[in-house]
Amino acid sequence: MSHYCVAYGDMTIEFELIRKDVKNVNLNVKPTLEVVVSANDDVPLEHIKRFVHRKGGWISEQLRYFDRYAQPDKPPKEYVSGESFKYLGRQYRLKVYPGETDSIRYYRGVIQLFVRHPKDKKRKQALLRDWYAEKSAAKFSQAVDRMYPMVKAMGVPEPVMKIRQMKTRWGTCLPDKGVIQLNADLIKAPMVCIEYVALHELLHFIHKNHDREFFLSLSALMPDWEERKRILDEEVVRDL
Repeated sequence: MSHYCVAYGDMTIEFELIRKDVKNVNLNVKPTLEVVVSANDDVPLEHIKRFVHRKGGWISEQLRYFDRYAQPDKPPKEYVSGESFKYLGRQYRLKVYPGETDSIRYYRGVIQLFVRHPKDKKRKQALLRDWYAEKSAAKFSQAVDRMYPMVKAMGVPEPVMKIRQMKTRWGTCLPDKGVIQLNADLIKAPMVCIEYVALHELLHFIHKNHDREFFLSLSALMPDWEERKRILDEEVVRDL
């Protein structure tokens, strides 16, 4: 691994270069404010520096974003009564009850956790994790189903929706595989925000990059997308 610098406007972009067997030059801005580039041994350093320079505006935006919302490490959840958990944009209080079987439900602002062993933290954590996964599969599918008709007429094939944990993105599109991936943490966002991310990724089947045509299409189909994105970037991210 080596470190290099590129001048971009008034700023200097420092990046770490990792040589590995990859097809393309890949760029990642981490929440730790580290810029990491990976490329294979055949890609000249000057080409990589020009690539970083071309991406300077996006890198600057990502660094400002992570710097603005950087938070000290939160203490880990203990999964005890009174703790707060977010679901679809609302905060729910956890209430733990002893029960003959392990189960979970939410009701009137409370997530009710029934467990045979109320002090078993790992079991409570697993129950809540599985509950979030079940809800994510259902709600994300609903969002994609609502947004897909908007792009179907443009020739977009019905995608396969997958869920995975992502550190720096709300979603990704894999056009060659017919797949869109949504960040598992989106289940903490309001449904309108989940729909925004779903439509955003669906449009990448048509527009590969975030160019003018991409945003024209997005604005035409979802005029309030900027407000939905603002909620994600300024409100939901605080609870991650």
